[in-house]
Amino acid sequence: MGFEAILALAVVVGVFLALLLTRWPVEAAFLGGVVVLVGGGALPVERAFAGFANSGLVTVALLYVVAGGVQETGAIEWLGRVLLGTPRGARRALVRVALPTAALSAFMNNTPLMALLIPLIKDWCRRTGISPSKLLLPVNHAALLGGTCVLIGTSTNLVANSLLVAAGQPGLGMFELTPVGLPVAIAGLAYLLLLGPCLLPERVSVAADSAAAREYLTDMLVETGGPLVGKSIAQAGLRSLGGLYLLEIDRAGRVMAAVGPDELLLAGDRLVFVGAIESVVDLHRVRGLAPATTQIFRLDGPRSQRQLVEAVVGPHCPIIGKSVREGRFRNRYDAAIIAVARSGERLRSKIGDIVLRPGDTLLLEARPSFLERFRRAPDFLLVSAIDGASPPRHERAPLALAILAAMVLLAGLGALDILEAAMFGAAAMVVSGCLGFETARRSLDGSVLLTIGAAIGISTALDQSGAARSLALGLQGLLGQGQWQALLTVYLGTLLLTQLITNNAAVALMVPLALAMANELGMAARPLLLAVITAASASYVTPMGYQTNLMVYGPGGYRFSDYLRLGLPLHLITALVTLALLAPMQGG
Repeated sequence: MGFEAILALAVVVGVFLALLLTRWPVEAAFLGGVVVLVGGGALPVERAFAGFANSGLVTVALLYVVAGGVQETGAIEWLGRVLLGTPRGARRALVRVALPTAALSAFMNNTPLMALLIPLIKDWCRRTGISPSKLLLPVNHAALLGGTCVLIGTSTNLVANSLLVAAGQPGLGMFELTPVGLPVAIAGLAYLLLLGPCLLPERVSVAADSAAAREYLTDMLVETGGPLVGKSIAQAGLRSLGGLYLLEIDRAGRVMAAVGPDELLLAGDRLVFVGAIESVVDLHRVRGLAPATTQIFRLDGPRSQRQLVEAVVGPHCPIIGKSVREGRFRNRYDAAIIAVARSGERLRSKIGDIVLRPGDTLLLEARPSFLERFRRAPDFLLVSAIDGASPPRHERAPLALAILAAMVLLAGLGALDILEAAMFGAAAMVVSGCLGFETARRSLDGSVLLTIGAAIGISTALDQSGAARSLALGLQGLLGQGQWQALLTVYLGTLLLTQLITNNAAVALMVPLALAMANELGMAARPLLLAVITAASASYVTPMGYQTNLMVYGPGGYRFSDYLRLGLPLHLITALVTLALLAPMQGG
């Protein structure tokens, strides 16, 4: 290998280590790799950023606009109310949720889909008495399975397609993934529906028993001169809020635990409650109580102009590992934390002293603009309004679904290629009023787009320098020269990478290697590419494996062991079905 090939391989290793060992955003690691390649002479400047003009990248951007139109109209919520109904039992409930979710995720990105479904499922569970922990993780895995069935199902599919086109090969067809993805999805869904409710315990209860519920911790002050001063706990109505438990009273520094119903309230008492989100919201409507955090009163504007927002802390939030006070949350986000929930733990610290972790669920008081500013920010995985959010454009929901269906139909029948169909869909969403220009701009995921563009540059360097070919030859010498060994190597390598780094990053690193191996063995590249795509979406065993895995972590009250218990058999099923289907396709 020459210097350029060695440098290209070193950059790939460096990108992998940066993603594994640091909190660098994915796009920063890949863009940094491109800069090193250009500086080292392994990649010409004109080829370094040619990926940003790639048709696959433009397609991804347009599809984000289409998904934004579906989201803004509340079309998923509208469909959910029609389809979900009122089933009896967790398994029947899972059937009614998981099957539509898998079908929908085949045609829209599963991240915005899960962001829409999580609040809907939580509310549905509260009304039906079914534990969310029985549904959220299986539904999340159903979305991952459905996303591998159609080209536009996930950004991972589109990243792989972009790299394929950049390598000079024909792009994937709209339904080219279906012969492999659909059987895998059917097998995986059968497992989830039959065994999912049995394997997952009731981590979260929707009943009034706060011991089983996902517990928020919130502090309230008894207002001086208010109507609650001098009343007992029972007289104040603080025993009648279902799903809420008064943990303790802090009275001038003296902590009183296990408070009885006859205890009288004094002005300035700090009451510490734990309970379900609905009960915490009800608590903030009680006259004579005010949030104990002083940050509430430092926010701009009257409280009547603010709303309650639920947000799940993401892995890239800059104040992870710091207390709420040290991280200066109010100054950074112009919002005040009024309650915190942490899966599997009962928090006892004052809110200002709580050290934030990924997956923590925060109840915030903020202005309506908070939703728009941070809905797609990496700081939070899920941001949803609890009360007072702007209503979706429900009257346009059927139109948005019709535009999505027309786009899929035109591309599927070959009347338009995927780029042209995406252009039609995005334009129709904007022109029809399903979303405005500003909302369309905000719907773009800059992180994914930058990653795709930079990954194409790195892929070009691996190919032109001969690094991909050398690595492919090395792996063949280690594992054998057969096509079956190549298929197994690509699948297992991608599967390992996607557990350690993001699935888009795993695809960006493995596609050049798969193409080089196919070229050396004289076999068809398609089976290896499909193996990469399927394995990259198989992120089942850790909360960090995929962003939607972490999105359901807090709302479902899950523990790490739940992901292993449900995910390991699903990994085995996915691998066996995928490899069995791809093995006969290996002929050149």
